Amino acid sequence: MPKKILSGVVISDKPNKSITVLVERKYQHPLLKKVIKSKKKYNVHDEQNKFKNGDKVKIIECKPYSKTKKFEVIGDHK
Repeated sequence: MPKKILSGVVISDKPNKSITVLVERKYQHPLLKKVIKSKKKYNVHDEQNKFKNGDKVKIIECKPYSKTKKFEVIGDHK
């Protein structure tokens, strides 16, 4: 199975070598046919502490770094 690649916005960069990324997605409700926006926060590994609040980034699924960190940064999203 291929690894998930998501894009989102950095909302927190306080922990060392970690960032929190908010990912938004739109989907259509199966019964009501209404378009729904959902948001989810991911804890992401950032080895060089390079990304700051407000940066748009791409993240990829990887081996678990901790209990909650299961993604790492690929690079900035243009």
